[in-house]
Parts: sequence; structure tokens; C-alpha cells
Amino acid sequence: MKAKLILEKDFSVGQVDRRLFASFIEHLGRAVYTGIYEPGHPNSDSNGFRQDVLQLVKELNIPIIRYPGGNFVSGYRWEDGVGPISERPRRLDLAWRTLETNEIGVNEFAAWCRLANSQLMMAVNLGTRGVQDACNLLEYCNIEKGSYYSDLRRSHGATEPHHIKTWCLGNEMDGPWQTGHKTAQEYGRLACETARAMRKIDPDIKLVACGSSVCTMPTFPSWEDEVLTNTYEDVDFLSLHQYFGDRCSNTPDYLAQSIEMDRFIRTVTSVCDYVKAKKRSPKTMYLSFDEWNVWYHSSAEEEDIIKNHPWGVAPKLLEDIYTLEDALVVGTLLITLLNHADRVKMACLAQLVNVIAPIMTVPGGKAWKQTIFEPFFHASQYANGTVLQTASVCEKYDSKNYCDVPYLESTAVWNEPAGEITVFAVNRSLNEPMELACRFDGFGSCRVLEHLQLCGNDLKAVNSAEKAAVTTALGDNGYEENGTCFVPLPAASWNVIRFKTEP
Repeated sequence: MKAKLILEKDFSVGQVDRRLFASFIEHLGRAVYTGIYEPGHPNSDSNGFRQDVLQLVKELNIPIIRYPGGNFVSGYRWEDGVGPISERPRRLDLAWRTLETNEIGVNEFAAWCRLANSQLMMAVNLGTRGVQDACNLLEYCNIEKGSYYSDLRRSHGATEPHHIKTWCLGNEMDGPWQTGHKTAQEYGRLACETARAMRKIDPDIKLVACGSSVCTMPTFPSWEDEVLTNTYEDVDFLSLHQYFGDRCSNTPDYLAQSIEMDRFIRTVTSVCDYVKAKKRSPKTMYLSFDEWNVWYHSSAEEEDIIKNHPWGVAPKLLEDIYTLEDALVVGTLLITLLNHADRVKMACLAQLVNVIAPIMTVPGGKAWKQTIFEPFFHASQYANGTVLQTASVCEKYDSKNYCDVPYLESTAVWNEPAGEITVFAVNRSLNEPMELACRFDGFGSCRVLEHLQLCGNDLKAVNSAEKAAVTTALGDNGYEENGTCFVPLPAASWNVIRFKTEP
């Protein structure tokens, strides 16, 4: 099978915002407790933070991390997680029907983010709480001293403010599963007033309003229209959430699901621009795809624990074990996000540790990488610069739910200071290798520096604490002929092809 990719130096999509490679930690399952935090573990520091986990997080080079939820935040009382740990109350978490010990709160998590070289994206509770509590938390986190809540923070040992600059105004408020679920009108008005009040405390913060929890919601996209009609001039981002999975055991259809993400982004962008026109506003609304991932392996187990064994501390929830097939899908989703770099400025892989995560831990034991760690690491490492518009030619196929699916899913990022172009590509064909012809117009000559790939004969192969069956390998660099580079892509593969440009 042959495919062609044509890149033109003067035609671009947009600059890659580093926050496109963000992640998410919720007080859910073992994400926090026995995930990032495990006092007494051989690799934990004096504050209980696992250093082996921290090193893997730092390897991913994550710029910002969303916290503390997720569904959890809609019933969260942030005051429970500050002050002396021995005096913090244990609370019932209604979102996941677990017992929250509050050993980790905003001060501890902010300290952990600093260790991880990440910023903190804080979510406020607009489910059971509102304007005043959001303002109190902002004052506690960002005001230096001299007010009640800033001095309270200092009394808790955090003498310097956390300077949290990105705030989520609630979580999935369109969902009837959400504690404090609201209509679009109710949420839009509350989000607007909360945003205005918070900006009086810190005018420099960036605010994210809740969009639809998934594109199949019955209120989508009227929810976006109503919420933005109320909040357009008062927020900076609108959120999108979506998860993907192969519940029908249909690999060709599963590998095509990035088409659904693309449609979701395009529709939300259109609604944003419609509201912009309706308001005669010069402002452009950007998107935060602050929950995305593959999630379908663990639902039955999780449902049993939540329904029949509630109120445990850090139970095993949503611990999907990912396959090579899942890693290919994550690769196509990363490509889709990059291809919308002009409007999607933040995106959070949900989540980071243990809970539908690239990093897993064994309590008292080792930390290890899931298959999806690899494509996320590659994108975070090499997608620096400007996403180029690409013209591609390849064969297509039809699947159960999608028509005209291109066998090649691809994007390209131009790192001008380094003189490098990185092509990210997935060959969706399960049986045929693909010869990819890359033509570069306006870049001078190009040669392949490196070809990294994930592939294998078993799409259901997984990694574990004992064995890494799916890891990055060096691929064939191919050859150059008459200014075109020809690179072979194995069947069912994720590929990172780095080119050096020379004027």
C-alpha cells in the first residue's frame, strides 16, 4: 500500500501550546493514595510522595495537571484538605462512593506539582457550592498575605501563594450523574457570576467553562450555545470530554474513532464562532479538551465496587490495562488534537496514575509504564513548534460506523529553531505495510534523523509490572529519491519520523 504526504512551509494550522500535553489527577481510586502518595513506600520521600512515580511523570514532561476532579469536585469541600493532617475530617465521596481521608489537599498537591515541574489547574465545586466558596479558595491559593484566607494558608505552612492561574468552573455540569447537576441556563448564570467574582480577586487567571461531557449528550450542542451566551466575555476556554473504547471487538471501527473526536471539536468550534458572531465579539473562544482517553476495560469491576462495596479508602477503580491496539488509538487521538492546534490549546489525558492511566503502581512495589505511555511521551517530546497543513493521499476503508476512513492518520510539526519536522503517523491497515512518501515544499532538502515505532503481531499485547511487552523500537529510515523521502510503515503501527531540514 502506498500513501503520500505533502508539506508546505508557508501553510500551517497553528502553534502547538505545551498545555496540549496536560494530564489529570482526581481523588478517585488509587490515583492519589498508593498512586502519587504512599507513606512508608521504599521510594517515598519524607512527605510520602513516591519518587519512582514522580520520575515517570517528569519523563512525560507534563506542563499542567487538572485537580481534584472530575466528578469528585462537585461534592468537595476544599477546607477539609488543609491544616494539620491529623485533624482533617474523613468524608463520604458521593461521586465514587468511597471514603476520602483528605490526607492530600491543595497545599500538598501544589507542592507535588512543583516537584513534577508542572503547573496546577484547579477545579472549583459548582455542584454543591458556588460563588463564595470559589472566591475563598482563590484567595487562599493566590493572595500573598493580609486577608483571612491568605493568612490561613500561611498558618498551614504554605507561606508563599500558589499562583494558580488556570481554574475550571465545575465539572460536567450537563451530566445527570453529577452531584448538583444543572441545566445549561442554571450553570451558565452561575459560571458567569463566579467568573466575574474570581477575577476581582485575581484579574490574571484563566477560566474554563464546562462544555458537554460527551458528544452523544442529548443537550449537545445546545448546551454550548446556552452556556457561552451567558459566559462568552467572562471565560477563556470551553471544555470538551470524551472517552473511546472497543466494546464491540471491532478493531477497524475502533481505530477509526478519532473521526468522532474530530467531529466533536469541529462542532464545538462552530458553536463558539456562532456565539461570537451573535455577540458581535472580537474575542475568539479556545477549547480545553480536558478529559480524553481510552476507557472501556474495567467498567464491570468498577460498577460492582461502587454499588456493592462502597465507602472503602482508595479502592481499585478504573484500572484499565491497555493493549497495543489501545496505544494506536491514543496515537490517532493525539494526531487529531494536534491537527486542531489553532483552537485546542489545552488537553488533559485522563488520568495520570492508576486510574485509566499511562503510569501504574503496585502498592509497596514498583511503578511501570502502560502501552499508552509511549505515544503520549513521543508527542510531548517531539511535537514542539508549528503544526503544518498536510495534504495526504491514501486508500480508504469502511467500518461498522464510519465511511471513507483513511488508512493513514497523520500530522506534522515544524520545529524551526531546531530545523526539524516530525511526522506522526498511524497505519490503520491490520494486514498491509504502507510506503509513505513525504514531500517537503519550501524546506530545502530533508533527511530522516530517526524513525520510532510501536507495532507487533499481537494487538492485544499488554505491559505489566513484570514485563514490558510493548515498547518503542527503531523503524526503517527508508530512502530519499528526487527530493521525496520514502518511509515504510508496518501494518497496524504508530510512527514518529523525525526529519532534519537543510536549506
